[in-house]
Amino acid sequence: MGQALGCIQVKQSKVAVREQFGKFDNVLEPGCHCLPWCFGYKIAGELSLRVRQLEVRCETKTKDNVFVNVVASIQYRALPEKIADAFYKLSNANSQIQAYVFDVIRASVPKLELDAVFEQKSDIAKAVEEELAKAMSTYGYEIVQTLIVDIVPDVHVKRAMNEINAAARHRLAAKEKAEAERQAIVDGLRDSVLVFSENVPGTSAKDVMDMVLVTQYFDTMKEIGASSKSSSVFIPHGPGTVRDVASQIREGLLQADYAKE
Repeated sequence: MGQALGCIQVKQSKVAVREQFGKFDNVLEPGCHCLPWCFGYKIAGELSLRVRQLEVRCETKTKDNVFVNVVASIQYRALPEKIADAFYKLSNANSQIQAYVFDVIRASVPKLELDAVFEQKSDIAKAVEEELAKAMSTYGYEIVQTLIVDIVPDVHVKRAMNEINAAARHRLAAKEKAEAERQAIVDGLRDSVLVFSENVPGTSAKDVMDMVLVTQYFDTMKEIGASSKSSSVFIPHGPGTVRDVASQIREGLLQADYAKE
């Protein structure tokens, strides 16, 4: 704002507050204005009409006793029709807004568990905005928008959450891998049985399967006996046992085929 020979210039996007003998007189819009000093007129100060942004970081505790830092971004501006209130009623608008944000967040977040805080951050922002709009309009300010831009749990809680998520993903991957490997074994065994029965006349798929199972049964018994770390193992042994094993595997193959379809 320039001053020369009793004239002043108010810049764009600002307004000037004029007083006469120390009392509020008028609000001067952007442009050039005469200011007769001899009649007690003076400029008490200027106020910007631009939208300003304030970032507020508030530490609080959730319902499940997790400390979090909630970061709120407040966009606000002075109301042109309430410039006098905005200029005279508040000495520091930022401090006043921050106090209301703290009050609302510390009243809302402790009612929610940590997961719910993330899910309902738009509701928290709305509650903050409603409270601010009601309170700050009295002081000549308009709340343009309120956003919860970040929710940061305690570093130890954040690490634990990441570990739980990673463990769950590992379990899912291991399960899918095991199912894929089991299906591959079933498919390979079935294909081998079909090829053998087609190339050897007079054999059925059941005969080939029984032969394969008997071979695998004795190979397993051999590995158990040859292992240096194995202790004595007593298992039922005999033709009936092999027949039972064969029946169980055949049933498993049929179930796998049914599930695949």
